Amino acid sequence: MEFETWWLLAVPVFFGLGWIAARVDIKQILSESRTLPRAYFKGLNLLLNDQPDKAIDAFIEIVTLDPETADMHFALGNLFRRRGEIERAIRVHQNLLARPDLPAAQRTQAQYELGMDYLKAGLLDRAEETFNGLVEGSYSVQASKALLEIYQREKEWGRAIDAATGLQASGAGARQKEIAQFYCELAQDALVRTDLLDATALLDKALHADRNSVRATMLLGDVLLAQGDVEGAIATWKRVEQQSVPHVALVAGRLMDGYRRVGRPQEGVNLLRSYLAEASSIDLIDVVFKAVIELDGVEAAKQLVVDELRRNPTLLGLDKLLEARLMDAPAHIWEELSMVKNLIHGYTTKLARYQCSHCGFKARQYYWQCPGCSRWETYPPRRTEELNVMN
Repeated sequence: MEFETWWLLAVPVFFGLGWIAARVDIKQILSESRTLPRAYFKGLNLLLNDQPDKAIDAFIEIVTLDPETADMHFALGNLFRRRGEIERAIRVHQNLLARPDLPAAQRTQAQYELGMDYLKAGLLDRAEETFNGLVEGSYSVQASKALLEIYQREKEWGRAIDAATGLQASGAGARQKEIAQFYCELAQDALVRTDLLDATALLDKALHADRNSVRATMLLGDVLLAQGDVEGAIATWKRVEQQSVPHVALVAGRLMDGYRRVGRPQEGVNLLRSYLAEASSIDLIDVVFKAVIELDGVEAAKQLVVDELRRNPTLLGLDKLLEARLMDAPAHIWEELSMVKNLIHGYTTKLARYQCSHCGFKARQYYWQCPGCSRWETYPPRRTEELNVMN
């Protein structure tokens, strides 16, 4: 291929154009940086160094010097809200909205931030009104999520279902588990009112939303029991094993009571023993332990606990074994054994708690919604010590 001599001229020309363009960009950047107040860089540096108090003072200085700086207002308002100074955050965002020249996009952002201020302050009526004005715009998903949180706080489960269904339909993530839980909340209220038909219909909807909803299955069994259909209740509760084996511990007491009612307690014990082989749990052991004492005596109950301790050595299991030993302990060692039992029990009381897998909140009883972070189904159905042994 013949070499074109004009390329020798083109190369330095292109190089010169690139050099000029770079110089222009650098000059523009330097010019723009000189227009920024020194307090901006000071505040940014303080934020990066985890000094939010001093950063706020720097940003306040910027807003004072240049009231038209909307971005600084947003940064300042968010800092106030994160620090818990909600009244100051509200004033900052209200001042922004009061500006007649604020562009539409920034006005929408200011409305959303103000709604978040109200939500953080617990002013749910104002927050709801603010977010309802944003559900059709660019902040529709964020506003809908905030409304969903409000409805849950207010226990307006019907509106929560609508909001969660809308979010799911918009492609903002799956919400089946939450929707099923909302239906369960409504069904539980219906059970309290003894409106069994309504409860059944609501639980059918819950299982339609999430066919693996353990809570819905458990409540459906409760409804059947309230209707006098004990066999139907037992059959329903047994379905929990198909949904989640670890959760059978939560329904074990119901199952055992059901089998007692129909006069087949031994069948109930045998079933729960089979569950123990699949998923050992101190709560499950407790139910089986009491049933075995009732049907087969103390020796059989002690052997049950010993076998489980060999499989899963825990202090909770040891506490249960000591309880069994005390039932037929000779008088000369009963007092000493009782002392050991009380010491172990005092310690295991701290371990016998459920723990949220999201925020770590611990509770003595099992919750479907964590009281700490408000998330649904974040509690494993095992006590903390059992989880530590498994890990």
